[in-house]
Amino acid sequence: MGILEGESTAEIDAPLERVWALVEDVERGTTWQGGLKSLVAVERDAQDHVLLADTETDAKLATVRTQVRFRYEPPHRLTWDQTRGDLKSLSGLWELEDLGEDRTRARYRIAVDLGRLGFMIRGPLVDLLRAQLAGARAKELKTAIERET
Repeated sequence: MGILEGESTAEIDAPLERVWALVEDVERGTTWQGGLKSLVAVERDAQDHVLLADTETDAKLATVRTQVRFRYEPPHRLTWDQTRGDLKSLSGLWELEDLGEDRTRARYRIAVDLGRLGFMIRGPLVDLLRAQLAGARAKELKTAIERET
């Protein structure tokens, strides 16, 4: 099947610092990111950021288990890569841009090589999975931030 890629963008009515606070709190992702069933910290840095985590994601046909390593570049960028798991590879990022006047543009991007799981996913399921993995993320972040106000 190759690599499944997707991205989404949203403009959020909140200052960059507030958006970053939610993005960098990866453990809270289970409360607002569709499909993310669990995220358990394995390793933390001195600032208590999660560096390594075990995750479970509902991928419609199966629960996908991965271990991911996070890298933080506050307050503009969070990246992650799979270190082991059910997928052949996984990498993603959040990029935040201060638009001024307490507005932030959030961009989410992900690239997944499903490996063996790719044989089960064909046709319309590819688009459904892409929408779940990437298409909804920026809107979910926007909704979570704006709901807090």
